[in-house]
Amino acid sequence: MARRPDRVRFDGRILFLVDDAELLRRQLAGEDLEWPVGVPLRDNISTDEITPAYICYYYDETLGDFPYLGLQAGDEFPVTRGSVRGGGFACSVSGKRRGKGSSREQSPYAEMMAGIRLIVAENIERIYRENCQNLGVLTSTDFSLIERVRRGEEIPLSVFTEGEGEITRGIIEHGGLFDYNVARIQGKVQVPGVATAERPMTLAEKIVARHWVTDLSRDEVGVAHVRPGDEGFTRTDIRFSHEYVTPMAAIFWRDYVGEDEGIVDPESVFFFRDHLTFLEIAMTEERKAQGLLDVALELKAKQEKFAEQQGVRLYGELPRLGPHMAVVGSEAICHSKILEQHALPGQLIIGTDSHTPHAGAMGAVAFGVGTTAIFNSWLTKDVRIKVPPSVLVRVNGRKPENVTAKDFMLQILRHPYVKNGNAIGKIVEYAGAAVEALSIDERATMTNMAAEVGAFTGIVRPDEKAVEFLARERGLDPEEVRPLLDGLFSDDGAEYETLIEFDAGELEPMVALPGDPGNGLFLQELGGPVKIDIAYAGSCTAGKKSDMDMYARVFKEALERGERVHSDVKCFIQCGSQEVKRYCEREGYLEIFQEVGAEFIEPSCGACINAGPGVSYDRETVTVSAINRNFPGRSGPGQLYLASPYTTAASAVAGRIVGWEPSS
Repeated sequence: MARRPDRVRFDGRILFLVDDAELLRRQLAGEDLEWPVGVPLRDNISTDEITPAYICYYYDETLGDFPYLGLQAGDEFPVTRGSVRGGGFACSVSGKRRGKGSSREQSPYAEMMAGIRLIVAENIERIYRENCQNLGVLTSTDFSLIERVRRGEEIPLSVFTEGEGEITRGIIEHGGLFDYNVARIQGKVQVPGVATAERPMTLAEKIVARHWVTDLSRDEVGVAHVRPGDEGFTRTDIRFSHEYVTPMAAIFWRDYVGEDEGIVDPESVFFFRDHLTFLEIAMTEERKAQGLLDVALELKAKQEKFAEQQGVRLYGELPRLGPHMAVVGSEAICHSKILEQHALPGQLIIGTDSHTPHAGAMGAVAFGVGTTAIFNSWLTKDVRIKVPPSVLVRVNGRKPENVTAKDFMLQILRHPYVKNGNAIGKIVEYAGAAVEALSIDERATMTNMAAEVGAFTGIVRPDEKAVEFLARERGLDPEEVRPLLDGLFSDDGAEYETLIEFDAGELEPMVALPGDPGNGLFLQELGGPVKIDIAYAGSCTAGKKSDMDMYARVFKEALERGERVHSDVKCFIQCGSQEVKRYCEREGYLEIFQEVGAEFIEPSCGACINAGPGVSYDRETVTVSAINRNFPGRSGPGQLYLASPYTTAASAVAGRIVGWEPSS
């Protein structure tokens, strides 16, 4: 495969993503700004803003028409279709935490197809950065490059590989992950071995070491020790993707590998139709008129066809109630099903979604990857990794009854270390008496929201609760499960970059203000009543059995007081899987939800991905939600407050954001 030249030049303009709508419009119209630009660069640009969810219905070069359509500057969205591609830009510049949020590779792919070849930002989120590298888009945190690009200089490629490990350097030099992997399979590049000396390791490091690929051609796996900075490939136990990603990866497979070639070990691969099952009834008439529904339905058809060709298990959508009826949901949200049915302690799991760490509640190393990485894993069954540093979050004490794992996370997310981006790309291990007391479901809320931390993954040491979960949920023999836990703990003396510690007994119910999950406040700090229009209880984060227990408890108590969902509020409860729905049926929760005035809906990512009941339709709509993130536009244009299941249900009844107080 051809390698990149040793020097690169970026022929094109520089687009500064600033927090000034008029200045953005002027750049798109042809004006070039001087550096420094004199106004703040946009921080915290999420992939939801680079490519809003509906843009991801496209999965080919058409994406080049759409980068930054969701970018908010003040109260405006100044970027229009085709304006970036038409502007002749080669470089895009922004501030802190570029590419946070969803793992969607459509974002850097859209930028690349629009002509962007270089991303410069103060710091860059791990998955987004890897997606750029895998596609061949260069990234840097060095703002001195801006003038060199403007002058049309040839810049040494070593500027972009300096400080990188040998594998990442090779991927950049080969122009992307696939070309590097082909050279690897052909023996034209040698993956460096690991020579880390004996050392105490964290739980996650131990799991990574067990899965380290030492020789791909001989299928040899496992090393004694790894440490942060070690770079290599790790063997996966589970690989999964959903309909936003599978079609693009399938096209890569067809174009680069061959349509008739089979995926390696298809039994360990799973596809999901879980993001867009409610789209037919949720999409606005305006977007339907634009043909977006037809485009989105192509994702479904493409994934189904590829699953059949490859013999891969597809967790699909529920059958229609009639020939002219809309789909009513899916079998399961991917994260819910992986934890319920597939993940085991000590496994290494990858998925094409930033919330893949959900399975870390089982003591697995589970992390999100992009389209190119999942496509390459179908070929090699492994994934590249640079062992990240670890952060220990220890939650001590005993939590109040109305405080939940979600409140733990909102407290963690507002911690300066996290909010300033210092945890980006790191392993977060949750420990302490308050975490140990949580159920597996509640632990999954914490590992799931490692994505909001910006972490590589989140993990909890597996214990007897994991054994009980596997026995109860899957019927496994506890005596066969317990040996899986051997050695799955962090050694005394294991290295952590930092310790975040707090006492759960001092916490109160929390809420995150609209715009970012890091905007956490105790409810008493809100400063006044916040009237709500929508209460949304669901998603992978908050659609588990323990979450349903919380909703039902609050609503049952409300009914006993003669109260129902407030007349001004629409309340939706969405479960994470059919298994959770069956649990609600057994426990009598569906009757409680109906009687209290909440609408129970089938599994789907739904409103959390701006594609289902519970989305807002104007900027004035106020929503309180138990989902995991509230970036601009994430669940419609309205004001979205994040809260726990208890707070979401109590607020639905009160008509304003309030905490739940347990009855004595």
